[in-house]
Amino acid sequence: MLVELAIGDAYGAGFEYADPDYVTRHNTLAGYVRNPRHPRLAPGHYTDDTQLTLALAELLVSGEPWTRETVAEAFVTAFHRDPREGYARGFHAFLGTVRTGEEFLARIRPDSDKSGAAMRTAPLGLLPTPADVLHHTDVQARVTHDTPDGVAAARAAALAVHYCDRGLGPVASVGAWVADRLGSPVWARPWRGPVGPKGVASTRAALTALAAGGTLSGVLRACVAFTGDVDTVATIALAAASRSAEVVPDLPPVLVAGLENGAYGRDHLAAVDARLP
Repeated sequence: MLVELAIGDAYGAGFEYADPDYVTRHNTLAGYVRNPRHPRLAPGHYTDDTQLTLALAELLVSGEPWTRETVAEAFVTAFHRDPREGYARGFHAFLGTVRTGEEFLARIRPDSDKSGAAMRTAPLGLLPTPADVLHHTDVQARVTHDTPDGVAAARAAALAVHYCDRGLGPVASVGAWVADRLGSPVWARPWRGPVGPKGVASTRAALTALAAGGTLSGVLRACVAFTGDVDTVATIALAAASRSAEVVPDLPPVLVAGLENGAYGRDHLAAVDARLP
């Protein structure tokens, strides 16, 4: 799952908020592309979506207590050991000035309803029960996105992974199942059009692409075709799709081989993935 979601993140990063004509021309899965709006981000390199997902995955397999303090510490550690592009400018600057989880919590303003809590929650969907999933998701979400929509988007993204991993129904019904679990019909409504920065938008778009099923490559292309914040959409959708027995795992070898493989790249992601529940 971690490798697949990182591929979604890295591929989608080449198209994040790019001109729709550029997306139409280059969304072919023939390889990673450099985003014309963010030229400093190297093709094949993942962004904050994967880095913070990896932070939570490593915390989950470490056996450490799952608390606001340990979550914040995981975020700080992941950022400082491997500084990278892709973070929102303000949050990137913030992370650069904090050195401990305690300092993070003392200074953060957790009032965002954007997609940060949803994009990183996928590993928690592998926990045994929906109650486990929701507890762990809520703790991590409220560290930075302690708003109704910020938490709800994270819950929906994690539950989508749980639904696919446990084979709780046909992938086409994932949105309806999430809507029922969370008591809100919004998650069953298909998304159309460009995706903005809000967590609800990214997660709804991801559920829409996921519900179409078929193949991982088809899900990835569908995520990017929305335009807008598509790296987050692809991260959320590919995490869940990679756990579904219905979705054919056919990501092009060029995307697998082209994913960065430094100290925290493809091999490290696979190693942590093997230790997840």
